[in-house]
Amino acid sequence: MFSPEKILQDYFGYKTFRPLQREIIEHTLSGQDSLVIMPTGGGKSICFQIPSLGFEHITLVVSPLISLMKDQVDALHANGIKAAFFNSSLSEFEKSQLMDDCAGNRIKLLYMSPESLLHAVKTWLRKIPVSLLVVDEAHCVSMWGHDFRPEYQLIHHLREVFPDAPMMAVTATADKITRRDIAEKLGLRNYQLFLASFQRSNLKLSVRSQVAKNKKEKEIVEFIREREGESGIYYCLSRKETEEWSAFFNSNGISSRFYHAGMAAAEREKVQDGFIRDEYTVICATIAFGMGIDKSNVRWIIHNNLPKNIEGYYQEIGRAGRDGLPSDTILYYNYRDVVLLNDFIKDSEFKEVYQEKIKRMLHYAEASTCRRNIVLSYFGETITENCGNCDNCLSPPTLFDGSVLAQKALSAVSRAHEAVGINLLVNILRGADTLEIHEKKLNLVKTYGAGKEHSFAEWQHFINQLINQGVLEIAYDNHLHLKLTDLSGRVLKGDQKINLAALKERVAEKKSERKQKSSLTADEQILEELKVWRKQIAAENKVPAYVIFHDSTLTEIAARKPQNSKELLEVQGMGQTKFERFGNTILEIVASFNDSPKKDKRSTFEQTFELYQQGLTVEEMAVNRQMTENTIYGHLARLYEEGKPVNLHQFVSEFEVSKVKEARKKLNHTNQLKPIFDELNGEMDYRKIGLALSILAGQI
Repeated sequence: MFSPEKILQDYFGYKTFRPLQREIIEHTLSGQDSLVIMPTGGGKSICFQIPSLGFEHITLVVSPLISLMKDQVDALHANGIKAAFFNSSLSEFEKSQLMDDCAGNRIKLLYMSPESLLHAVKTWLRKIPVSLLVVDEAHCVSMWGHDFRPEYQLIHHLREVFPDAPMMAVTATADKITRRDIAEKLGLRNYQLFLASFQRSNLKLSVRSQVAKNKKEKEIVEFIREREGESGIYYCLSRKETEEWSAFFNSNGISSRFYHAGMAAAEREKVQDGFIRDEYTVICATIAFGMGIDKSNVRWIIHNNLPKNIEGYYQEIGRAGRDGLPSDTILYYNYRDVVLLNDFIKDSEFKEVYQEKIKRMLHYAEASTCRRNIVLSYFGETITENCGNCDNCLSPPTLFDGSVLAQKALSAVSRAHEAVGINLLVNILRGADTLEIHEKKLNLVKTYGAGKEHSFAEWQHFINQLINQGVLEIAYDNHLHLKLTDLSGRVLKGDQKINLAALKERVAEKKSERKQKSSLTADEQILEELKVWRKQIAAENKVPAYVIFHDSTLTEIAARKPQNSKELLEVQGMGQTKFERFGNTILEIVASFNDSPKKDKRSTFEQTFELYQQGLTVEEMAVNRQMTENTIYGHLARLYEEGKPVNLHQFVSEFEVSKVKEARKKLNHTNQLKPIFDELNGEMDYRKIGLALSILAGQI
């Protein structure tokens, strides 16, 4: 008897399904079509991965990116599930072997790109029995979606080849018109719509408006440094901006790379892989980066510009905190972003629809109410209570009667013949002595200097609110000049009262404060030790660290401190396959911290360093610390990289270091152990390769 709950526990390590997952799985197993709308990090993949184990034949998954396929297949292998991908990265021999495995029913899930699929279905694939068709990132099929791909519109031909296989279309974000279009373009039959909640309460939502570049740079560097070692994505509208910001971060000691569609495919793949494998923490990218990224420990997302629609924005911020741990998102924007976005769509036949989407995005950015509720209502989900985790909820605005301030601003706009933008209006109100003011004789208007008691930033803040309330509007097609509206006259006459919010200064949130939000209080020493071990195992297996275990799983282990196999198997994310592979080692690591009722407050690395200074051998240190020798070597490498006087050459010779350097050069300077191990034909063990890489890192 097929039990989805047992599959969930044994293969994925979870005891209970998230909302809608069980219903979707049952619906799919009954052979019916479905359209699944579930936010990023909501558990979409399990909805088709579990049914695949209940079907007799292959589940065919259409996926848009090679890197996405590889990540998902690696994760499935780690969970003990037979899966594969078929794309252009495989050799002809590998393709032939995979075809044989499919014909022999030795594969449960097969991932393919639309291009590879449409070619294969004309030849070998049409002979393979298929039990389930899955279209991942299904919004790509619709011109109304935020990432339209023409090749996706040919997928409906699969129904002709596999008429008896149910189809599941899956996406993270789609409004009503996009949902209808997906169903029509893919030919879904009597399908059921499964619309999951878009609530992602672990994401903190913040918006920063009209921030000067130098102040913005300072804020962002401070923000990232407070989150040292945490991964984040910095989204930009233009390719040039990604390169400039990446260079800026690197010049400030923040390890960063850029990513955009103008790069060669091999270079993009290299950058993406490096980020996924934690070789650097920050990636500056256009929206070309990130679709389907399974990296679970992205801790923050920053947008440098206003996104073009809420669908894309919500999917992009959804790449943070996929493991459920607290994560931050910040949107920076100014009104020139709106001009640029409108310029992008000016020749589109769907211009009016796209303009409306931009306006909805701007409404979100300028809101003074709960931001999450605005997003949820956009996707048709109504929530009455505030989220408590956006800037407006955490620091509600202080309102005051701003009618007089509004009258001053409106009068200045009128007397300047509606030919000034926000910054020039502020200069008029503050009585600025600038060349532009005098050349345009704006110093002669009656309201010149009428608001000098307020700062430049305060006036910007007030004017933005007047725009948001419809008292002023921006002529995006006329140099961003401010225009009076029907409401302006009533305000000027005193017939309409205007409430304004006082300017809130950004308060930097310290890392210690953020940690308090987690529902678990993990033992930091155990967590650090588990992460060191995970990184080593991931490198040996040539997979990202999160494929071995998510941060949330390690955090729970460090908090619960399981003492035996029964307790360890109760940890979320600890499936049977992973327990068999790693369980004993994890229990040993946890046990090594349970020998003393009073915890040594020094870091685990400091304790190892003290023993090293006493002249103990690695074997003696391992016995003393009740750790494996490999863990001690990992500590010594970390200490060396931090500048401590550790002589790694006593463990790896100069000749061996030069061999690793030569191999690394041939492999495009990779820091992954497995490729170097293979390049050296297995003649040097992983431990020495790791130590050599630490030495080489110090020579750069």
